[in-house]
Parts: sequence; C-alpha cells; structure tokens
Amino acid sequence: MKRLKIGTPWNALLCLLLVPAAWGQQPTAKAPPLACAEASAMTPAHLYGTWTLTLWRPEGSESAPLSTGTLRFERHPDYPGSVRGHLQRTAAGGSVPALVSGDVIDGEFNLDESADGIAIDAVWAGVPQDCGQTLRGTRRPAERPGQALEPLQFLLRKSPGWH
Repeated sequence: MKRLKIGTPWNALLCLLLVPAAWGQQPTAKAPPLACAEASAMTPAHLYGTWTLTLWRPEGSESAPLSTGTLRFERHPDYPGSVRGHLQRTAAGGSVPALVSGDVIDGEFNLDESADGIAIDAVWAGVPQDCGQTLRGTRRPAERPGQALEPLQFLLRKSPGWH
C-alpha cells in the first residue's frame, strides 16, 4: 500500500471529500422544548421525587396555610402502577409523619394517607396542573365514629432537580 504524501493532489481531493457539504450554512437552531403532556398522560413515574405541601381550610387561602410540609414519592415496591411515599407536615404541637400510597389514572391523582401504615387516616384526590409540576385537590379525613373532621384543600409543588 502506497502512502500519500502531504501536499499531493490526492490529499487535496481527500480534504474536499471530508469537508461537510454544508459550508456557509448557518448552524441549526436548538429544537424547541417538548410540549407538556396532557394530564391524562401522566403516569406514576411523573410523581417520583420530592414535593412541597400546602394545606388550608376550604374557606381559607393557600397563602395562609393550616399546615405545610414535604412529600417524597417513589415507586411502590408491591404495585408497579402505583407510588409510595413519606409525608412530613406541620401540625399543632409538632410535626406529623405519615406513609402514603396512591396513583394517577386518567388525569386524576388519588392517595391514601396512614400514620401507622395500616389504617387509612385520610384520602387525597386532585388533578395535575402546570404540566404535572403541581397537584391540586382535596384531602378528606377518614370517617371515624364520633369525629367530624373537615376536608382541607391541598397544593403539591414538585421540587426542582433530580431526587
């Protein structure tokens, strides 16, 4: 096999063949960001991560919350189409931890809350908004004999970044 010498006509031809044909063209612009999915396309995987929580009375306002906290969702180990998580929120007298599990089906978010992991203390129902970055709805306490607890409005905001 013969080696080509630098400066030969063959090298010039080779350089022309290797140079892109798009000389003089402007670089292509970045692709536009993907449009946000419909709420009905939201899956449990969209819930994974940390969310900030705001709870307020129906006659109140989210700017004057009754309780705040965080909620961390992960894949449910027993039910692949669901999520499991840990809730930590403020309450009169301190912090209240709870376990949660639920799902998002056809654009509706549903969640069960339990302080002991056995009995359901509250159920949550809401809808995704802002391209799935917020969830808004109602948290209803479980009915207990002799107790009349009021439902609360909730707002969950997904914390930015990878969790």
